[in-house]
Amino acid sequence: MERTFAIVEREMRRFRRSPMLIVMSLVMPIVQLLVLGYAFGGTVKNLKLGVVDQDRGMPAVRMRELAGAVSSNAKTFVPMAYPDLGTAVTALRNGELNGVLAIPPDFSRRVLSKDDPHVAIIEDNTDGFVAGTMAATASGMITAYDMPETSTRRISGSTTLDVVEVYPYVPYIQYLLSGSIVMSIFMMVMIGGGIIFIDDKSRGLHEGYLVTPITKLELVLGFTISGAIKAVIAAVVVVTIGSVIAGVPNAFEPLRLMRLMIVVVITSMALVSMMFLLMVRMNDPLLPRALFGVLNTFLYFPSGAVYPQQAFPGWMKVIAVLDPFTYAVHAIKCLILKNTGFGAIGYDLLYLSIFTVVCMTAATYLFKRTL
Repeated sequence: MERTFAIVEREMRRFRRSPMLIVMSLVMPIVQLLVLGYAFGGTVKNLKLGVVDQDRGMPAVRMRELAGAVSSNAKTFVPMAYPDLGTAVTALRNGELNGVLAIPPDFSRRVLSKDDPHVAIIEDNTDGFVAGTMAATASGMITAYDMPETSTRRISGSTTLDVVEVYPYVPYIQYLLSGSIVMSIFMMVMIGGGIIFIDDKSRGLHEGYLVTPITKLELVLGFTISGAIKAVIAAVVVVTIGSVIAGVPNAFEPLRLMRLMIVVVITSMALVSMMFLLMVRMNDPLLPRALFGVLNTFLYFPSGAVYPQQAFPGWMKVIAVLDPFTYAVHAIKCLILKNTGFGAIGYDLLYLSIFTVVCMTAATYLFKRTL
């Protein structure tokens, strides 16, 4: 037992010498409670609803006013006027809108003659949470539009809402696939890159680099590229197996795979450069392991990989705006679930590219060529 207690004492002394690890161990449960508590089950708000009024009559004006009332009170969606249905649907496919409310040209005539008037809500059903909220709110708006009817006539005078889905049914496992791909990149970056880097550094293996004429930029670039290659390999495996398991239609279409590989490579470079920036001045081999859990919580859940960002509180939306996961998940979702082109993910690629350059520049500046 004396030898056993000696081991216990040694491990406790080692733990005490890592104050940051102690802080993370104590704070992490609270952070997870806050982040996970707000990441699931929140109320979806501030969706973008395109409104196409092809009628322009007074009943159509009243319908638009009701949409504005929803925006002012419940704040479920923000109506945005569009001149024609084609432009609105294109914006929907490119991710600029969450839904389109289409008021047909004969709406006012049918309302006044009580001849079964219809409006349509065209929704992006790749996000089941958003689509369900949009349809439910629109149905409530239509109910408020109509006066109670007691007539037993065969043809109803009440307005009917037609729900039109742009894409085929998307099961939740397909919705989660994009987040799983980004998570595979992140895990390889942290485990196969960050933790190994710190372990090698603590063993003195990197001291050999310091006696060579290699510049700091070459060292950082070499570590980043090698880490990105590992991450791309991991992502390719998850894309292949995950697409089969989730049943993604036409998953291996060459053009889609080419776009997806470009996103995967840029995402890998962004996350590896971020990892190297975080690890460049670390010496404690235990700290990266604790940091892994913190980054997992702060990067994955606010990204919208498991729940729409529109349901987040303001402080989580700020994290989501800065989070590279957000842009990687959005880009991969567009390619896997919608099979869009680069026009829909151009901003995501731009952000990830700038993020990579900034992190690599900062890591190069902070890298020390001395022990």
